[in-house]
Amino acid sequence: MCRQLAYVGPARPLGALLLDPPHSLYRQSWAPRRQRYGTVNADGFGVGWYAQGDPVPARYRRAGPVWGDQSFADLARVVRTTALVAAVRDATVAGADGEAAAAPFAADRLLFSHNGAVAGWPDALAPLARALPPVALLSLEARTDSAFVWALVLHRLRAGDDPGRALAGAVRAVAGAAPASRLNLLLGDGASTAATAWGDSLWYLSRPDGGTVVASEPYDDDPRWREVPDRTLLTTHGTEVRLTPIPAPDAGPLPGAEAAPAPRTESPRKESPT
Repeated sequence: MCRQLAYVGPARPLGALLLDPPHSLYRQSWAPRRQRYGTVNADGFGVGWYAQGDPVPARYRRAGPVWGDQSFADLARVVRTTALVAAVRDATVAGADGEAAAAPFAADRLLFSHNGAVAGWPDALAPLARALPPVALLSLEARTDSAFVWALVLHRLRAGDDPGRALAGAVRAVAGAAPASRLNLLLGDGASTAATAWGDSLWYLSRPDGGTVVASEPYDDDPRWREVPDRTLLTTHGTEVRLTPIPAPDAGPLPGAEAAPAPRTESPRKESPT
């Protein structure tokens, strides 16, 4: 339903990661090679990146296809970053909320993207909605399945989960309520990346310059690309990449944690404005 990419490493222009490779995210917007559902990702795009000395990422998002934005190529040519999260979108419901529905979503220093779809949205997740504090629902950037999954992840993070556990816990909760869902999630904080493979393709590349790319599919034919098995959590720290199987929703709580973290008593912080 989408294609997405995260990068952490030495400073590079946005275009070197998103536009220049022969099978770049830009090209994947109309000619993906490994997308299992949908064929064209023309319902919006976005990129979030980190500037030197500023922990809060900037975002550039649009409701239309990336190839129709005549300004993005110039922006991508001159902006350099050590970390980014980007996505091109094939909407579950065409036209839903426009630019606000385009990933990456953001809160504080975090960037989030979702490749997939929640089966039976929105009715299937009504039980999970009742477990969220009202402010989490009122703060949704868009009325989409991806924005709701982001609210679940953010709730877990603010309850004390680390990024990997927050993603895996949200995936298991959604998959338990809506078993046919596809839940490839991507979360970056400017220094590390966490991602899940659950129903669609996910790959990673450890670059010789020390950078790490996590993406829905390879952007070139470098033989060092590695595919992530389905139902797996990927986490990166520097050049280290760790793969951990995600238990089935009915297999009990994640090792070392309760099935769902209890919320903290203090008021949650406000999300970054759209």
